[in-house]
Order: sequence, then structure tokens, then C-alpha cells
Amino acid sequence: MLQFYYAPLSPNARRVWITLLEKEIDFEPKLLQLNGDQLQADFIEINPFHHIPVIVDDGFKVIESLAILDYLESKYPTPALLPSESKALAQAKMVQMVTANELFPKTIPLICESPESPQFLQAVKHINIVLQFFTEIIGDRPFFLGEQLTLADIVAGTVLPFLPKLGVVLDNYPQLQNWCEHIQQRPAWQKTQLSDADFEEFKRRVRFLVKLHRREVNKHHQVDENK
Repeated sequence: MLQFYYAPLSPNARRVWITLLEKEIDFEPKLLQLNGDQLQADFIEINPFHHIPVIVDDGFKVIESLAILDYLESKYPTPALLPSESKALAQAKMVQMVTANELFPKTIPLICESPESPQFLQAVKHINIVLQFFTEIIGDRPFFLGEQLTLADIVAGTVLPFLPKLGVVLDNYPQLQNWCEHIQQRPAWQKTQLSDADFEEFKRRVRFLVKLHRREVNKHHQVDENK
């Protein structure tokens, strides 16, 4: 049976979790607490970069959430979560990559900076560019690519619905707002949804990791200055 290494707080893990549920793939959950579990020798053997999610399918290991989604789509093609037509496929990939590379990183300042800070305001500006881009793709369709759920919806659907909780309202993007409400009613989202307490814990962990990263950067700068 496929093994799924994850932590519920992780958006990257949730996109894989939702895909497994939507495809109705049987899996053995391997819950990690991320308080040291990911640094244990047995997990590092599975992923030397000690992060989640990871799947092990009949002994075949796959790391990185987007690579996992592609693997699941190819290995378990029913129900299909990617279109075959070239333009639609490109749009699905664009939504996934823009979410991963342009949207999600900009949520970090929303969590770690004050609303009046330049970093927060710049992040909001960038997120609005993403939201406009997504609005152009989805148009008046119920899902990003039409009438059927795709991986584009799954990847975006683990980040977009949380924006209002981080200070970015969707009032100017009614189609995306409707999409958020619609997609969160699906059983896979209901099963994996974070509680308010979980979301606060997620933010706390993000702040801790950012603080740790800044401390390491400052330490390296001090070392360089002393050379």
C-alpha cells in the first residue's frame, strides 16, 4: 500500500492529501510531528532533505509535492485530474506553478510582518497581481479549467481560501471568492481542513522558522565581517 508521509499543517502536504482523497487511492498515513521526526535517521533515508510530503509506492520514493501530484496522475489516471488538451494543460500547470512560486511565498510577510510594513504592503500588491491572473484563467467557470476539478484547483485550493484570514480580502474577485466557497464544500477539503487553532499553530511555526532563518543569515553576515 502507498505510504504517505505528511503533517496536516503543511499546505504542500495537504495538496497531496487532497489528491489522494479525490482519486480514492488507498494509502497508509505516516504522520510526522515536525518537531524532530523529520530529522530521524529512518526518515532521512527516505528524504535526505528532511521535509514533507513524501510518498513511497511499492518501494518507489517520490519527494516534492508537485512531482508527487504528477506521479499520482500518471500512475492512477482515474479520475483524471489533468486535461489532455495542450492549452488547458498549460493553464493547469501555470496555476500550480504560480501558486507555488508567486502566491505562497508572499503569504510569509502577511504572517510575519505588521500590516503597515513595506514588506506586508508589497506582498499584498504582488498577491493582487496573482489574483487578477487567476481571475483571467477561471473566467466564469466553476473550476479553473472548466466543469471538472483538476490539480490546478487542488494546488491553489490549499492557499487561496486562507488569504482573507491573512488580511487579503477577495471582494474584488467575486469569481475566486465563489470558487473558494464552492471548493471548500468538497469532502476532501472538509476532511483536511485546518481548524482555527491549527491555523494559528501554522502561523506560529512559520514565524519561528522565519526568525530562525534570519538568525542564521545574521550569523553568517557577522562571520563574513570578521574575516
